[in-house]
Amino acid sequence: MDLKQLISKNANKIQPDVISSFNSQVAGIKDLIPLTLGEPDFNTPEHIKEAAVQAIRRNESHYTDPQGIPELREAATSYVHDKYGLDYDPKTEVLATAGVSEALLCTFLAIIDPGDEVIIPTPGFPVYEGSVTVPGGKPVFIDTSDNGFKLDPNKLKQVLDEHGDSVKALVLNYPSNPTGVTYNEAELRALADVIKDYDVLVISDEIYSELTYDHNHFSFARLLPDQTITYNGLSKSHAMTGWRVGLVFAKPAILSEIFKMHMFASFSITTNAQYAAVEALNNGRNDAQPMKKVYEERRDLVASGLKAVGLDSPKPEGAFYIFASLPESYKNDSMKFCIDLANEAHVGVVPGVGFGPGGENSFRISYAASTESLKEAVKRIQEFVKNHE
Repeated sequence: MDLKQLISKNANKIQPDVISSFNSQVAGIKDLIPLTLGEPDFNTPEHIKEAAVQAIRRNESHYTDPQGIPELREAATSYVHDKYGLDYDPKTEVLATAGVSEALLCTFLAIIDPGDEVIIPTPGFPVYEGSVTVPGGKPVFIDTSDNGFKLDPNKLKQVLDEHGDSVKALVLNYPSNPTGVTYNEAELRALADVIKDYDVLVISDEIYSELTYDHNHFSFARLLPDQTITYNGLSKSHAMTGWRVGLVFAKPAILSEIFKMHMFASFSITTNAQYAAVEALNNGRNDAQPMKKVYEERRDLVASGLKAVGLDSPKPEGAFYIFASLPESYKNDSMKFCIDLANEAHVGVVPGVGFGPGGENSFRISYAASTESLKEAVKRIQEFVKNHE
């Protein structure tokens, strides 16, 4: 029996995530400085860890309300209200998920029928394409590399008009993984002016909202609340990637359907992690600020070091990534550049080809690593580039 014949066509369409697969590919290289994963090198703040410990000691180890414990939903809606001016009902408009990745998959399972299309600006995080494909959706890519890696309203309108009623949703991720660019209020209003005339949902992934450097984060749901599904969480803001706490905010008619999918996917997220999240949202609202200051310093260190050898990039305005141009000698082959860099210079970065159209002539560096490691990595990259001119 050929077992591959039993696999679904949609599953076969999905390629392995280039970030994880490339990280595994180079992980065994001796003396490697890995700058591949979006993994904060900070520890979860002590008061948050203590809240989880106390929950365990209280024997909070049983199933919870699948939507999230009431305290978490109250804390989450209060947090986004005070931070971003968003108004959600904790009883009907917020859901706790196992990270934003689960939230995205559950969303697309809830809204996509086979053949529906989802617009994805690229370069973009690979999980969007895979999550759209699972329920039989079709990604429609808009290459943003000619516009500073930002979605152009005119180009968006053109695509919406060309694809008509087939388009179910638009993915909007800012600050962006992999580019680090973000949108200000005026830019978001220009996009909203286009979107409001179409029956599409906006999948607004704002997981890096607390890591915005040059201006305060503005949430898209303030502009089109009925059409927007907002995603946030604690992975990046509170260095809690392993706790798996994602948050989804949407109107009841949408959230109730996402909730159904969540019930089948995970039922409820880890109990003690929910109590830790309550502590983070209530009493750790500014925990990201010291981290953000360090990230900003690291951003400038890496960007200037790369620019010194001709590797340009848009200035990261948020998150902790730099999407840098390839050396001329490696043009149109980001995979070879990254493999050679890992093998020869012992620095791990992610090939831009894995982030969709517009990514091929770039590579992604995560500067969520120690400053000492980044200084050494920059030196190695500079020497490598000079040796391959």
